[in-house]
Amino acid sequence: MTHTPTLAPATPAFIDALRARLPAPVFREATPGYFEEPRGRWQGQGVVLAPGNTEDVAEIVRACAAARVPVVPYGGGTGLVGGQIAPGGPTPVILSLERMRAVRGIYPAENVIVVEAGAILQDIHTAAAEVDRLFPLSIAAKGSARIGGNLATNAGGVNVLRYGNARDLCLGLEAVMPDGRIWNGLKRLRKDNTGYDLRNLLIGSEGTLGVITAAALKLSPRPMGEGTALMVVEGPRAALDLLALARARIGEGVSAFEIMHRAGLEFLAETLPDIRQPFAKMPEWFVLIDVGLASGLDPAAVLEGLFAEAFEAGLVSDGMIAQSETQRHQFWEVREQIPEANRRIGSISSHDISLPMSLIPDFIVQANAVIAGIGAFRINCFGHLGDGNLHYNVFPMPGRGRADHVAERDEIKRAVHDLVHEMGGSVSAEHGIGRLKVEDLERYGDPVKLDAMRAIKTALDPLGIMNPGAVLRG
Repeated sequence: MTHTPTLAPATPAFIDALRARLPAPVFREATPGYFEEPRGRWQGQGVVLAPGNTEDVAEIVRACAAARVPVVPYGGGTGLVGGQIAPGGPTPVILSLERMRAVRGIYPAENVIVVEAGAILQDIHTAAAEVDRLFPLSIAAKGSARIGGNLATNAGGVNVLRYGNARDLCLGLEAVMPDGRIWNGLKRLRKDNTGYDLRNLLIGSEGTLGVITAAALKLSPRPMGEGTALMVVEGPRAALDLLALARARIGEGVSAFEIMHRAGLEFLAETLPDIRQPFAKMPEWFVLIDVGLASGLDPAAVLEGLFAEAFEAGLVSDGMIAQSETQRHQFWEVREQIPEANRRIGSISSHDISLPMSLIPDFIVQANAVIAGIGAFRINCFGHLGDGNLHYNVFPMPGRGRADHVAERDEIKRAVHDLVHEMGGSVSAEHGIGRLKVEDLERYGDPVKLDAMRAIKTALDPLGIMNPGAVLRG
């Protein structure tokens, strides 16, 4: 167990002392939004500070270190594992990066953009598009998620198959360390073998080792032609075979490959009836395929050729290829609104998991059987099949709510995660550990890795002020 030194609350006297050293806009009203998280599991607390630049961040962290006040870095508040709130303990400083949104530089010839940590992901997409480039990290919450949080959780999203996770898209970082010193690692280099990789240590650390304040990010050329198709498959095994066929025919042109179950369409019809349903009759399983191709290649023709070969091989039974950007958007809206439909239904237990890709069909069969043995539930299984990341979520039957199943929640989660672990998977694929999965990390994590993590935490944050209780137990 990690030993956490005694921490102190952010008292009015502490904040008054900071007022003498920081500009007035830093001090924010503690509105409820700062203390809520999307799934409603916890209610947070704290004093909200929103620095305007890196020096302000450093000043705040130095003051917190001197007074042993906890610091909880806060991005867009979209995290799903509770890493952005502090439900208990001494009153922390909620360090919001919302005012640090600048694009510090963009270098099209290098395919690099340098942004501050508070930049909203959608705004980075827009800035890249203005110089005919693509920043490929894309998640459902792109309109409110901030890049600092995306990096702190090593966010994944729909384009990992082609472009990688947030970690793969970052060249350099600027960060404030737990003692208030600024690490100037904001390099635009693709090769830099100068010792331990602090950048990759901070990425995915969820604010427990420092505060990311800016990042140099990789851009990519915009594909000259883009296309999207929905194809009906018999099941996950056929979907995997279709993915293999798609990559054999199209290569790296396959940008995304998402699998969805009929339950997702049913939930959309139930909670978001304005979303255009793509099929006259809801299929049991279907996939969304997105391609981005070089000049001279017709995406629609490429997808038609893929469908024809897959149909001949018995992998697909029906499908449709987007004929316009509007239809592409409609296809993607189905995928991107499923999490919102899930939220409105109210899951009993949600699981962000990854598995060896070839074992995914077996996992789904076995997990469904395990859940059926616990009781009668609805299961919405969907996700990024191309990188092995599933969202396997369990819901009450119609007419019941998740409050009716509080007693089964832990049993369901344990059963799913035990099976994932037995099959060599991970119980946290892209959402992180936060506070929700601390016990899971202890249960399933390799003990040598956990000891190393605790040693790193102690070395970099000996006072234990950085996001205490997240990732590692206090």
